[in-house]
Amino acid sequence: MRRLGIVAGLLLAAPAFAQDRDPDEIVVTGRGLEAPPGDAAYDVVTIDRARIAGTASGRLEDVLRDAAGLAQFRRSDSRSAHPTSQGITLRGLGGNASSRALLLLDGVPQADPFGGWVAFPAYLPNRLAGARIVRGGGSGYAGPGALAGTIELESGSPAQLGALGLDALYGSRDSIDVSGVGAATLGRGFVTLAGQYARGDGFTPIVEGDRGPADRPAPYEQAAAALRAVTDLGGDVELQANLSAFTDHRDRGVDFTRVKSEGADASIRLVGRGTWGWSALAYLQTRGFASGFASVNDTRTTATATLDQYAVPATGIGARFEIAPPIGGGVTLRLGSDLRRVSGQTEELFTYVAGLPTRRRVAGGESLTVGGFADASYESGPLTLSLGGRLDHWDITGGSLRETSLAPGPVLADSRFPDRHGWEATGRAGAAWRFGAVTLRMAGYRGWRLPTLNELYRPFRAGADATAANAALDPERLTGAEVGADWRPSRTLSFRTTGYWNRLDGAIANVTIAQGPGTFPGVGFVSAAGFYRQRRNLDAVTAKGVEFDGRWTSGDLSLGASYAYTDSRVSASGVSAPLDGLRPAQTARHQASATLGWSRDDAGASLTARYAGPQFEDDQNTRTLKGAFTLDAGAVLPLTRSFALQARAENIFDAEVQAGISGPGVIERALPRTLWLGAKIRLR
Repeated sequence: MRRLGIVAGLLLAAPAFAQDRDPDEIVVTGRGLEAPPGDAAYDVVTIDRARIAGTASGRLEDVLRDAAGLAQFRRSDSRSAHPTSQGITLRGLGGNASSRALLLLDGVPQADPFGGWVAFPAYLPNRLAGARIVRGGGSGYAGPGALAGTIELESGSPAQLGALGLDALYGSRDSIDVSGVGAATLGRGFVTLAGQYARGDGFTPIVEGDRGPADRPAPYEQAAAALRAVTDLGGDVELQANLSAFTDHRDRGVDFTRVKSEGADASIRLVGRGTWGWSALAYLQTRGFASGFASVNDTRTTATATLDQYAVPATGIGARFEIAPPIGGGVTLRLGSDLRRVSGQTEELFTYVAGLPTRRRVAGGESLTVGGFADASYESGPLTLSLGGRLDHWDITGGSLRETSLAPGPVLADSRFPDRHGWEATGRAGAAWRFGAVTLRMAGYRGWRLPTLNELYRPFRAGADATAANAALDPERLTGAEVGADWRPSRTLSFRTTGYWNRLDGAIANVTIAQGPGTFPGVGFVSAAGFYRQRRNLDAVTAKGVEFDGRWTSGDLSLGASYAYTDSRVSASGVSAPLDGLRPAQTARHQASATLGWSRDDAGASLTARYAGPQFEDDQNTRTLKGAFTLDAGAVLPLTRSFALQARAENIFDAEVQAGISGPGVIERALPRTLWLGAKIRLR
């Protein structure tokens, strides 16, 4: 916390560094280096600020689904899903709750240091300037971990945010969502401050036909705050400092399943915009997590505590430096290096007898990744070329597992896992050729991802099912290729289509080993209604598919649509051989999204339709989650220049969006129909 305090001091002092200079001399942007021109060869989707701030749910994970093919492990959002299921991926490479896409906010990796999932309640959509999604592309200049793609979030400036924005809504099930964003220009820089609070009594996750006396609504309470300061230091150098924190309390709808997440992030970035462009970034992340797990009997009359992960502390520290030398001749070059060190452990109580735990487990470790990269672009008339590569060295160290009895007695287990290390070489190459209104694209790439500490060391439960960790997991490695075409016949109409092939070698999945009842290593007792699984490296997951995106605007009207088709298959042998030829768990064949919007001055309305096709709950493809079609809507009616009424509706027709199946076919659903009414205040 002392380090966070130092950053807070810099945040408050930064805009005063250059107050005595001419304010008209330079414009402070708060952005990093520009994306390289070579990104024209890849499948890139952008989401603007108006769309991010205008979703019916007010949730970042919801608006990101505007890019079809982007998915979380579960269909639930961050009000009801277990936080550990909120990893994000693209292009049908699912089947694992850890993120296979790299999420960045102002250049800082956002995945949880321990688990690789994303703490979505930490992000306030109203403070963002936009999102940029690169489907595929491998591990390039953005960093390792971008197997399925990269999602770049950018904080807003005073020009985008306005002086003050306040939103307050009251919704179904006694829900409250209040947020505020303020921005001020000070001297040669600016400061922004954002905060959000949300709570609700929640809904009962188990569908009505399957629930019993043990089931009840699952409430949530979440809060987040972010402070940012940007200033000009002179000499075309800009200082950007960020400090943010969040807290997230959820419940899974039965006794003993409360979940708590909290965290704080701090970062400092220097950006040089002279003849030699350069950027230097350093960041710190702290996370805390706790979760209870329960087993419910077949008649769902009673719930019994099975696991109490009372503390999962984790820390992430990283840095990055890059330069963009002035090459000329149509060539743009970026050279740099980055590192990320993560550490954490799970502390838990398990093996319950007569409602009380009898054993304690502590397991964890740390990992370090250090890499260097080069990314070059070449532009000559209608031709754009991209060529990049990176070399990473990784270490997994300090892995341990210790189990003791809560009663006096000998240590039950005391394992020290071997330290491991290795090198990974990856790269990408692409070309784009523009003639008239059409641009043709083609690209090939490789990427990799290190197993998370969660996958290596933390077991978990979902309903009656239990999954063990695996400290011997290897990195995942992806090889991919794609071809595409962009057509922009006018300034108001554009289409994009991409066909791709990806092969993920060593894909980490939760592999079914046995069915209960029985006592199994790493998880303890599993009932007859449950399955025992372990995280394993599969031979591969191969995904091929097509993506379509389109956008049309005409005056006050706009229409955006996206569709993704994915055919994903598992290649497996050995103990995983029964999975060979099957589809990865939680991977839909079809996904689609479309939003029709109208806006005039401060008034606006939108209607969003989404479809997710059927997908399998489990790796053995025996449990099918039905497809789901939902409609969301929102409207804003200004009464004065600064005050407006707003209304939102989620899942208007109350479609049953199945999020999971556990035990003897018990179905969990995602958010039911939810209505909101509130007000907005805007000071410019």
